[in-house]
Amino acid sequence: MSPVELIAAALRRERLAAGLSLSALADKAGLAKSTLSMLESGKGNPSIETLWNIATALGIPYSLLFDPAPVASTTLIRADEGPSVPSDSAAAKGVLLSGGSPGVRRDINRLTIEPGPPRVSPPHPPGTREHVVLCAGRAEVGPDDSLVTLTPGDYYAFPGDVPHRYRALEPGTILL
Repeated sequence: MSPVELIAAALRRERLAAGLSLSALADKAGLAKSTLSMLESGKGNPSIETLWNIATALGIPYSLLFDPAPVASTTLIRADEGPSVPSDSAAAKGVLLSGGSPGVRRDINRLTIEPGPPRVSPPHPPGTREHVVLCAGRAEVGPDDSLVTLTPGDYYAFPGDVPHRYRALEPGTILL
């Protein structure tokens, strides 16, 4: 199943589980009903921002929108592999490496970002914490009032339930 098909099936499942109509979820996520309908029918090509807005509106981990298969005893995703989702606000793409189990909000993503406009993220559900490890390049990361510059190997944790951003300061910047 393609990432778009997985997202479509999970979106419908989670929307119905939340007892929301297309219109109600579109309003909560700040999207047009037609956009949500296209995504749910598997005809859309969502950005990272759109998926985060939907997950936040549903109160679920972002990873549930990918409806991951049962966890294998081992998982290997090479550096150039994994279904990527582009950003619509920055020269960035995200790859979900691991989603949290049901009832656990823990996703591990790889974000590849190039210099230019930052990847701005709206607040996630209350209590969310972001954990970032810079693998390559240099980046400015964090809440607007606590931005830090990271270099390879640096780790930064911050509240994800406030607006925050990721901005590459060098080409080929990669964050986990």
